[in-house]
Amino acid sequence: MGVGMATSVISLQEEVSLRERVSEAEWETRLQLAAAFRICYSRGWNSSTANHMTARVPDEPEHFLMNAADFSWDEITASNLLKLDHNGNVLSDTDRKPRPAGLNFHSAIQREMSHIDCTLHLHPMAGVVVSAMKEGLMFFDQGSCSVYGQVSYHDFEGIAEEADEALRILADLGDKYTMIMRNHGLLTIGRTIAEAIAYMGRLVRACETQERLLATNSTALPLSKEVCEFTVSQLAGRSGNLPIGDTDWQAAYRRLVRQDKSFMA
Repeated sequence: MGVGMATSVISLQEEVSLRERVSEAEWETRLQLAAAFRICYSRGWNSSTANHMTARVPDEPEHFLMNAADFSWDEITASNLLKLDHNGNVLSDTDRKPRPAGLNFHSAIQREMSHIDCTLHLHPMAGVVVSAMKEGLMFFDQGSCSVYGQVSYHDFEGIAEEADEALRILADLGDKYTMIMRNHGLLTIGRTIAEAIAYMGRLVRACETQERLLATNSTALPLSKEVCEFTVSQLAGRSGNLPIGDTDWQAAYRRLVRQDKSFMA
C-alpha cells in the first residue's frame, strides 16, 4: 500500500505586513474586512476556507479586497487579503488565488454597483434550509421584518463560475440588499462593511427562526403584509437612508480587539 506525500502546511508567520506598503485608506479597509471575517467566524456562519467577502478599496474604487482560498476565516489577517481588479486579476504580490465561483459574482457586483462597497456570501445551515423551501423566507417575528422587502431570489444553476450567471445574479438582486440563492446559501451587500454584516445577521436570524418554528410542527402564525410593511416604515424612520448596522459593528469590532488582535497583522 503506497503512502501519499505529506501536504505542507502554510504558516501565517510567513506573511509580511502590508501596513507600510499600502495607502492609509486601504489599510483601514483591510483591518475592517479582516475583522469582519473573524466576526462572521465567531458567529458560526462559516467554518471552512469556502465562502467569500469583498470590500472596495476607497481610494482605488476599481479595485477590491477578497479572501484567498488558502485560509479559514479565523485565520484572515489584514495583510493576507488579496487585492483584485474588476476583471478578476490578482494585483497582490502572491501566488494565492480566490475561489473562482466567488470571484465571478463578487467581481460583477463590485464592477456594476458602484454604490456598494461590500459583498458577503455564506452557507449557514439555516440559510441553506430555507433556500431549499419552496415558500422561501416567511415572516414570523419583529426581527424578520427588518429584511422584509429586501429579499431577492436566484435559482440554483450549478456552481456559479459562469460569467453569464453573474449577470443573472445581478439582475435577480435588483435594488435589494439581500439574496437567498436557492438550494445554495445567502448573499448580502452593503454600502459599508457594517451594513453587509448587519443584513446578513438579520437574514440568518430570520432563517433560523423559520427553521426552528417549522420544526415544532405547531401551527405557525405568520405576520400579515400590512404589519410587516408598517414595521418596515417604523425602522426606516429611525435610520432614514443611512447605511444600517454601524453601532453593532463598532461594538463587535471593539470586542474582537479586546479578545484577539491577530487579525491586525
